[in-house]
Amino acid sequence: MLILLTALVAVSVVSLLIGAGSVGPRQVLGLISGSDHAEARFIVWELRAPRTLIGIAVGVALGVAGALLQAVSRNPLAEPGLLGVSAGAAFAVSLALVLGASAATLRIPVAQLGALIGCVCVLSVARLRGVGNDPVRLVLAGAAFSGLLGSLSALMLLYDQRAADEIRFWVVGSLAGRRLDDLWAVLPSLLVAGAGVVLIARPLAALALGERAASGLGHRPGLIRWLAVGCVALLVGAATAIAGPIAFVGLVVPFVARAIAGPDIRRTLWFCLPVGPLIVLTADIISRVVVAPSELPLGVLTALCGAPVLIAVVRAKRLPML
Repeated sequence: MLILLTALVAVSVVSLLIGAGSVGPRQVLGLISGSDHAEARFIVWELRAPRTLIGIAVGVALGVAGALLQAVSRNPLAEPGLLGVSAGAAFAVSLALVLGASAATLRIPVAQLGALIGCVCVLSVARLRGVGNDPVRLVLAGAAFSGLLGSLSALMLLYDQRAADEIRFWVVGSLAGRRLDDLWAVLPSLLVAGAGVVLIARPLAALALGERAASGLGHRPGLIRWLAVGCVALLVGAATAIAGPIAFVGLVVPFVARAIAGPDIRRTLWFCLPVGPLIVLTADIISRVVVAPSELPLGVLTALCGAPVLIAVVRAKRLPML
């Protein structure tokens, strides 16, 4: 943990030093030493510092959400996007834009509300089919619902070019241009989700022993699952609201954390806290410099890097049979 925290501090400092623009480490270090460089001051404190803090928040949210979802579904391939949370947020934003909302008036709660509704709809469909307690079919229901919402979003954008131009951020995901106001807007939901995770961490560890064992220890497996999925919706909804859909982070972070901490969900959740921001900030730094002076969208880079990890998980794990 100490090594991971030290690496996170180092990556955060690098995130302040390096960017796609003309302000490099020399100008930033000069600013720290007292030089009056207006451009460097603006870029560091108004652009890179908020971007770094938001990257830390997004990494924590997606990492913890991925660990929760995989623990509940007992599926190492369960990724938060499969629950329909990210697709629900994108659909809500698309609908708001088509109905006339502009980028200036579009606020974070619109995306969060869509994320929560998407997650609830997936659970409702699963319950109607009588498979709410089947983790594998729950993930499949989420995947189907995500595909449906994605198709509806694309269909709406075909009829409104203005919305298509404004919605591009929500399609690929990025930390560029984000402000601290965006982080403050989702901070309450992140705190509520964090409190929920603390409450259900021990019951989730008992649930790993099986439903009968968890019930024998005084826990309610059904309630635990609903609370865990509610925390997932809040965490992923907040992350999607401020950074767009960032693919595979919710898959890679728990995979790395379990490799370090072992199968205990409580230890895995602790290690997700530094691993998530470390992966997101590292990917964000690479996205700034790989095609400089332009930037590669963060969601594109995480998808390119996460696909090999997904293949490795598939080859290393025996997946549940349907």
